[in-house]
Amino acid sequence: MKKTFMLAACVAALAITAGASFAEGKKQLVIVVKGLDNPFFEAINQGCQKWNKENADSEYECFYTGPASTSDEAGEAQIVQDMLSKPTTVAMAISPSNAKLIAQTLKNAAPTIPIMTLDADLAAEDSALRMTYLGTDNTLMGQKIGEYIKKAAPNGGTICTIQGNPGADNILRRAQGMRDALSGTPGLAALAGEGGWTEVPGCPVFTNDDGAKGVQAMTDILAANPNLTAFGIMGGWPLFGAPQPYRDLMRPLAAKIADNSFVIGAADTIGDEVAIAKEGLVTALVGQRPFEMGYLAPSTMIALIKGEKVEDPIFTGLDECTKDTADTCIQK
Repeated sequence: MKKTFMLAACVAALAITAGASFAEGKKQLVIVVKGLDNPFFEAINQGCQKWNKENADSEYECFYTGPASTSDEAGEAQIVQDMLSKPTTVAMAISPSNAKLIAQTLKNAAPTIPIMTLDADLAAEDSALRMTYLGTDNTLMGQKIGEYIKKAAPNGGTICTIQGNPGADNILRRAQGMRDALSGTPGLAALAGEGGWTEVPGCPVFTNDDGAKGVQAMTDILAANPNLTAFGIMGGWPLFGAPQPYRDLMRPLAAKIADNSFVIGAADTIGDEVAIAKEGLVTALVGQRPFEMGYLAPSTMIALIKGEKVEDPIFTGLDECTKDTADTCIQK
C-alpha cells in the first residue's frame, strides 16, 4: 500500500512538473512519452510547446508528461491511467514503452476520448485501440540502417544489434527492417548466415534506452568478438546518452570505420550524434523528426475530436547523415 501511494505521488508530481504551462480551464491534449530523461522526447515537448505558443487563444492546450525514466514501463502505464481519469483530458497521444502493457491499460480503462500513438505504436493486433499512429516509419528506418551497413560491407560478416526495451514495438520493427535489408528475406527472427550475415551470441542486447548501458554492451561485445563486422544500433542511446564514453570506445576504431572494415549504422540524429558522424565515429545515422511529432500531435488530436478524417499512419519522414553530409543532412 505504501509503495502504491508513493508511486501515485511521484506520478502526480511528474505530471504537474511536465505540464507546468497548462492554462487553467483549457482542455488538455495529453502527450505521454516513455520518459522525461531522454532528449528525443524533450524535442517532442518542444514541438508541443511551440503549438501552444502559436495557439494561445485556443480552447485546447498541449500537455506533455511521462515517467522520470524511460525504463519505468509501469510508471508510464500508471500515468496513462491517471490522465485518462481527468475530466480535462479530451484526447491522448501515447509513445508506448511496453506496447502490450499500454494496450492492456487501454483495455482496462476503456476510454471514450480519442487515443492515438506517437513515435511508437501498439502491436498490430492491438491497433484498434488507437485511431492513428503519428511518427516514424520504423520498418523503413531499420531497412535504411541495414542498407547503409550492407553498402559498407557488401560481403556480409558478423553483427550485433543494440536495442532498447524488449517490449517497444518501434524498436522491434526497426530491428526487423534491418534484418530484412541485410538478408533479403523478410521476417527472419535472427540472422544465421542469410545474405552473408550472422548475429553473434549475446545479441541483440537490450539496454532499456540507457546510453551508458549501451556503450558498456558494445564494449563487452567487442571484447568477446574482436573481429565483429558491424553494429546496428536501433536507437541513438549510446551516442546521445553517453557521447564521451562512446567517443572513447570508437576513436581507436576510427580508421576501420573510415575504410568500412568496421561498420556502425545507428538511429537518430539528436544531441551529439551528428557531431559524432562528422568526426567519422559512426558510418551512418538515420534520424527521426521528434519536434515535428510533438508539433503535429495537438492538431491531429483536435481533428480526431471533431470526427474529421485522419490518415493512419501519419509518417514524419527521416533524415540520413554520414560524415560527408553532416552539415546539410537535417531537415530545417
